[in-house]
Amino acid sequence: MSIGPNLSRRPIHQTLIPAALMLAMALFLQPRSAAACTRVLWNDQPGVMMTGRTMDWAESTQPALWVMPRGMAREGGVPENPAKWTSKYGSVVTSVYDLGAADGVNEKGLAGHMLFLRATDFGPRDPAKPGLLAGLWVQYLLDNYATVAEAVEAMKKIQPVMQEAHGFKSTVHVAVEDAGGDSAIFEYVGGKLTVHHGKQYTVMTNDPPYDQQLELLKKYDFRNPNSMTPLPGNVNPMDRFVRATYFRNLLRKPASEREGAAALMSIVRNVSVPFDAPYTNDPRFSVYNTEYRTLSDIANGVYFWEYTRSPNVLWVNLKGLRFDAGSPVLKLDPTQAALVGDVTARFQPVPKAAF
Repeated sequence: MSIGPNLSRRPIHQTLIPAALMLAMALFLQPRSAAACTRVLWNDQPGVMMTGRTMDWAESTQPALWVMPRGMAREGGVPENPAKWTSKYGSVVTSVYDLGAADGVNEKGLAGHMLFLRATDFGPRDPAKPGLLAGLWVQYLLDNYATVAEAVEAMKKIQPVMQEAHGFKSTVHVAVEDAGGDSAIFEYVGGKLTVHHGKQYTVMTNDPPYDQQLELLKKYDFRNPNSMTPLPGNVNPMDRFVRATYFRNLLRKPASEREGAAALMSIVRNVSVPFDAPYTNDPRFSVYNTEYRTLSDIANGVYFWEYTRSPNVLWVNLKGLRFDAGSPVLKLDPTQAALVGDVTARFQPVPKAAF
């Protein structure tokens, strides 16, 4: 089973209490601030390559769906030595505050997901490296690279830069995966880039940083899963990390594309933050529910989107889109109550992208 760490270390009765104590200490020592979102990658069954994620936030992120064609000239938005590029690949993305892509997938099957990480520190600006605002990080990767290996190499040469919107700093980390099942997680802690690269890195939440989450997860033993296996059930990042890992590793080969999407989405829903669930003592983040869920079915070229204030699931078929250079940028408001099912033909052209 793939997770990141090996969960079969000790008998379950010997590990649950120490694990719970370590988890409580780790969370207690973290500053009381916001941290949410979960990413779950399913890449270890023949014919299956998909990722689900939640977007959890204290207010609306004003999400919109965008179709970005090839040939778009962009730059990183920083005053000194901004990164400059022309998009090689088309993509479908979900934007956050119209500042950049929080989630999406490109036509080659590289998918990217931006999640909150309170510990993020990009370090002092190094003008020797091309810089880009953190909100553009995912779009930069989707525009330019087809594989995780390419993205990992590229991150050595650029520098994300902190930005602020709606009173929130862009303290984020990014996960990417590709059509071959490869995966990487990028984090900047203490001003330095850490990369966890490999197919085994399938679940990501928020704080503490990823290496600490992996260590905490080793304390759990899920060798004999059953309905009595104790699982942490709250909404904090480590509880969601453990729960998502446990259920993700129970997935079996689906009988169909539809069953596969349903199976992974069932886990994404399990780790969603319910409405009105208490989160922190900070008045800005006292409630921090899931706003939407996405599922990138890379193997079949379909991008699913589910708004938590609507009973409907939407999807976009990438094979039905035109990504040719010179094609218009397309946009769709996915929060419209009347939308349901395949919305590939519902996008409308706009004069230019917001980011």
